[in-house]
Amino acid sequence: MIYSRLSQIPELSIQLLSWLNQPLIIFVLVASCFLMPINWGIESYKWKLITKQVEPISYKTALKSVFMGICLGNIAPGRAMEFLGKIYFFRSENKPSVTILHFINGMFQMLITVLTGICAIAYKFQLVQSSAQVVYSIIIFGIVLIVFFCLAILNVSAIQRKLKFIKWFKFSESTQQLSFSKTLLLKLIVLSMLRYLVFSIQFYLVYRVLSLPMPAIQMASSIAVYFMLTSLIPMVSFIEPAIRAAIALFVFNQVNDSYISVVLSATLLWFINVVLPSIIGYVIILKSKINFKMKDGI
Repeated sequence: MIYSRLSQIPELSIQLLSWLNQPLIIFVLVASCFLMPINWGIESYKWKLITKQVEPISYKTALKSVFMGICLGNIAPGRAMEFLGKIYFFRSENKPSVTILHFINGMFQMLITVLTGICAIAYKFQLVQSSAQVVYSIIIFGIVLIVFFCLAILNVSAIQRKLKFIKWFKFSESTQQLSFSKTLLLKLIVLSMLRYLVFSIQFYLVYRVLSLPMPAIQMASSIAVYFMLTSLIPMVSFIEPAIRAAIALFVFNQVNDSYISVVLSATLLWFINVVLPSIIGYVIILKSKINFKMKDGI
């Protein structure tokens, strides 16, 4: 059904060009672009905070690490190679610990995204009583994920110990056991919430200016479900826009006139928050003449 909707959409470029003649749409797109560095700036500050216990880095280095990670994340499905860019600037003996922190850092953001998505699904389910089994399955799966994320975050030192049997995860004697203080936990959760708010506002602004009016709470819940699904479904870079567009059509489920608005909103947000940062990361790699050949165990 979603494929048939996508195939019925006329040339998106034609519609986009006609919209770009409207000053309000141009203003919103520019505003969304300005929110992009705030989005990844918050993520970079999180990265600086979470890695401080292993090896302190400057905010500038954290920014470069994050943008390089976004760029390299396009290489493999599910952004599996992102960690290579994130750990590059750390000392070789600290890279195993920093790799663990990369995945734990992602869990903080996923925790907020899944929790918000579950609440949104529960709200939307009150409005539409069909497909109850599917809705309950998604909610249960989400709760299981939240419990898993919480256990992993609170027991990161245990994960560090269990990974020692893997050849690459040989921690130096000077490497301390990873853990999070209550203050650090609170900071990372608050920053994850702020970042979630930023890219939610981006989607809201773009979709609102391109589509027909929709009740604010209904739009907010749809955006929350959209971000939860796009976070849980592994993406392949060259078809990522199509996957995001299909998810947006499934979630928003609007009338025919808004199909183009849904697809363009998802595509534009992907371009602003993934493509532009990837270009920045690529420029950093070129300017720094960075070589990712296997050395020092990575």
